[in-house]
Amino acid sequence: MASSLLSPSFTSFLRTKDLSLYAFSSQRCFKAVPKRIRCSVAAPQRQPSTTGSVRTAMTMTEKILARASEKAELSPGDNVWVNVDILMTHDVCGPGSIGIFKKEFGEDAKVWDREKLVIIPDHYIFTSDERANRNVDILRDFCQEQNIKYFYDIKDLSNFKANPDYKGVCHVALAQEGHCRPGEVLLGTDSHTCTAGAFGQFATGIGNTDAGFVLGTGKLLLKVPPTLRFVMDGEMPDYLLSKDLILQIIGEIGVAGATYKAMEFVGTTVESLTMEERMTLCNMVVEAGGKNGVVPADSTTFKYLEGKTSLSYEPVYSDQKARFLSEYRFDVSKLEPVVAKPHSPDNRALARECKDVKINRVYIGSCTGGKTEDFMAAAKVFLASGKKVKVPTFLVPATQKVWMDVYSIPVPGSGGKTCSQIFEEAGCDTPASPSCGACLGGPKDTYARMNEPQVCVSTTNRNFPGRMGHKEGQIYLASPYTAAASALTGYVTDPREFLQ
Repeated sequence: MASSLLSPSFTSFLRTKDLSLYAFSSQRCFKAVPKRIRCSVAAPQRQPSTTGSVRTAMTMTEKILARASEKAELSPGDNVWVNVDILMTHDVCGPGSIGIFKKEFGEDAKVWDREKLVIIPDHYIFTSDERANRNVDILRDFCQEQNIKYFYDIKDLSNFKANPDYKGVCHVALAQEGHCRPGEVLLGTDSHTCTAGAFGQFATGIGNTDAGFVLGTGKLLLKVPPTLRFVMDGEMPDYLLSKDLILQIIGEIGVAGATYKAMEFVGTTVESLTMEERMTLCNMVVEAGGKNGVVPADSTTFKYLEGKTSLSYEPVYSDQKARFLSEYRFDVSKLEPVVAKPHSPDNRALARECKDVKINRVYIGSCTGGKTEDFMAAAKVFLASGKKVKVPTFLVPATQKVWMDVYSIPVPGSGGKTCSQIFEEAGCDTPASPSCGACLGGPKDTYARMNEPQVCVSTTNRNFPGRMGHKEGQIYLASPYTAAASALTGYVTDPREFLQ
């Protein structure tokens, strides 16, 4: 078995005999912070000063919430009022949150902090749907009224490049624009807000009512979740990506396996992942029911943040004796490329087991699979094959920056070719305007929406009936490697056919 479950009840790691190698030594999780980084790190056995002296060992999630609630210590199940560092909303939930805020706090009320609210239109943008367009107008009017500092507006829908403030998919834009910082609390009106946990912070999705309350107070009542720990060790094979890891995990524990629990990712494999790959890992914890996902901040985190934020931050790390509800171990070197078959993210199968599944299209995009490295991975497969795709292959960069990267960054081993050049040679569709696109269906004129009962291999995050449009459509969730390989054959395909 490539994974195993340990300690089904609360357990101290020091009492678990065979976990001595994973006891959060200073070499493994307590990262020294380079002097050039504007942050300070709590010593391994000491809590940050704002939480007082240590009386009970805590996990990362418990420590972050303790600090945000000004408590000395917290335990799973505690209900606490948390001070929010960042609240994000977008065009789908923003108008509703604003309506609740005005109803409860008054038409002339002001938000608690205009610099801690980030508003990002991204879902239903490039459409002629009047109601979708109206939602963006509501956001714009509110931001002007409140003098919101971080509103990434779009006015010219015919040419996204004419909108210098427009970013694209909120979860990727939050990271690129420096709104994600270790040790902080980031809430958003979107279930995939958990993506930001890759930065060592508490990040989770909330509803419009909660968001309306946060807009007026900067606080929210939260229940402290217990933590599941996922230890991933071993060298990552060159045919696997982080999407394979999270699909493996969801397949292991099920879509309800982490309901209202934190999912903490550690191990040598996790330490080797880039920030974008860590974002993919945390992005889909909600597909397992998770409250939040979190990766300990380290030098990779600090380097990514250089030049992106001028605010100081203070990472925290799980204590050596922190208690975890369960632990799962994975030897990543033994894993194979996987997919999630229709119609659930936990319907896991090996990609090679689905080789007879004929497909109609491939979609590469979204907060999960539309980042720069995702397109670089797809281009690597196309380059290795030297062939053309056999089904329509839609490319939707997550943000304007990703779109620019697709057209400007040379793919290693290509002789200087960019992703866009390789995609064109492979016969893919031209990269579209950055947005959430067809990941969640959207208006009928949404680019690449499934308007017919087709079979699609997608780098997105959900494959429920109707998720990408047509209720009879079938969606196979996969990594960019597997998606690109499948585009080349017209069948669900293990990327090792082209990468080995």
